[in-house]
Amino acid sequence: MRIDTIRQEGYQLLQDGLCELSMIEANGIRIDVPRLRKTKKKLTRRIKILRDELQEDEVWSDWRKRFGFKSNLGSRAQFATILFDQMGFKATNTTDGGRAKMDEESLQDVDHPFVRKWSRMQKYEKTIGTFLKGIESQIVGDRLHPAFNLHTVRSYRSSSDSPNFQNFPVRDKEIAKIIRTLFIASDDHLLAENDFKGIEVSMSACYHKDPNFISYITTPGKDMHRDMAAQLYCLEPDQVSKDARYGAKNKFVFPQFYGDYFVTCAKSLWEWIEKGKLLGPDGEDLRIHMASHGILDRGACDPSKKPVAGTFEKHVKEVENDFWNNRFQRYGKWRKQWYDQYAELGHFDLKTGFRVHGAFARNAVVNYPVQGSAFHCLLWTLIRVNRKLRKYKMKSMLVGQIHDSLIGDIAVDELRDYLEIVEDVVTNDLRRHYTWINVPMVIEYELAPPGSSWHDKKEFNFKDGRFVHPTNSKRTTDNTTKFLRAMR
Repeated sequence: MRIDTIRQEGYQLLQDGLCELSMIEANGIRIDVPRLRKTKKKLTRRIKILRDELQEDEVWSDWRKRFGFKSNLGSRAQFATILFDQMGFKATNTTDGGRAKMDEESLQDVDHPFVRKWSRMQKYEKTIGTFLKGIESQIVGDRLHPAFNLHTVRSYRSSSDSPNFQNFPVRDKEIAKIIRTLFIASDDHLLAENDFKGIEVSMSACYHKDPNFISYITTPGKDMHRDMAAQLYCLEPDQVSKDARYGAKNKFVFPQFYGDYFVTCAKSLWEWIEKGKLLGPDGEDLRIHMASHGILDRGACDPSKKPVAGTFEKHVKEVENDFWNNRFQRYGKWRKQWYDQYAELGHFDLKTGFRVHGAFARNAVVNYPVQGSAFHCLLWTLIRVNRKLRKYKMKSMLVGQIHDSLIGDIAVDELRDYLEIVEDVVTNDLRRHYTWINVPMVIEYELAPPGSSWHDKKEFNFKDGRFVHPTNSKRTTDNTTKFLRAMR
């Protein structure tokens, strides 16, 4: 009976979600068309300048000698031959087939002016060819109407196309700025992005119910990433820098949650010591500090070899064992039991009413329930918010979603009402609907001041139904006009 009930619940969510998303697609998001045209011309000029400079370089002369009339400056395969076979650089990342990776991240470690210019040229060409032309080809009037799909992803997350609204770069700040400055609000509106804080972490707690894990994410002052950085880098918690915490979070904690293991984590964490310029308590290179704790080198980080005592790899393996069998013991047991149950049945059920069938790797079996359920919380929120906007006959409208965030085109004189609606839906309605949610749901806000672009959004605190000044949490106001002035 319970299975039939949750299947109906899942079907209803999809049905309602499709209806609301179709309205959001129809709303569309406004594009600064003149700026788009200027940006294309500007990038085209940059590409030409870079291409001319590259073709005057001695590396290009060697390239042409090697490949003759087949020489192609845009060929990654040819450049790999020149870079690694002829110039003698060592590939830092390889594909499963053993070929050197030539993506921007892999080439960041190659310190050579030709490589930097070539990478920049490739980045600009992709920006024009994939993103700017993709946006331009789909504009109707001055609005973009991307499609949002609920039927293409095996984890039951959403996808997007025409163009892919969920795939615009974020980490590359230069390209993110180029693209997001094109997105603007309607007249007398502003763009608001509402993002679920740590939604996948919270969703995982709803499945495994690990008490220590829940304590970490609900107790003020407790910091999982800081504590893991201290353990990994042999520091006291108060000695952990912001960059060391970042390394632990993104190169150990989240990779572990998503199914990675000590070999690759050790390699990434060790490389981050140099890239992040991590220092020990005495201000020296962190590796010197760890050497005083008996960790003398990285280790082979070779899956076919056992880690050796005295290496960072061995240390990370021990931390990993403690992570799953001591610190988050219940979470570790759930991962094993969840996979064993899937292996026996050939499927697993999401708490949001979906059954997932198919052949999956172990990490997918553990991750899909979290990813799918996290998106479904966003989708349910989207449905509820959009219906309330219609119910109250508001001018504000939702114009997009990116997995765990909503994008709104909000009338300036309705800003307070809109934020109160979202806050109430997330913190109250959502938990009443999904009674299995066992941790608080938190939404974060970023607002782009009127007359600015999506790129110009700023963090904004909203607490107890009052606006909180962006730089002074003790200053509050009920007056929207004063708040908007403070944003500027």
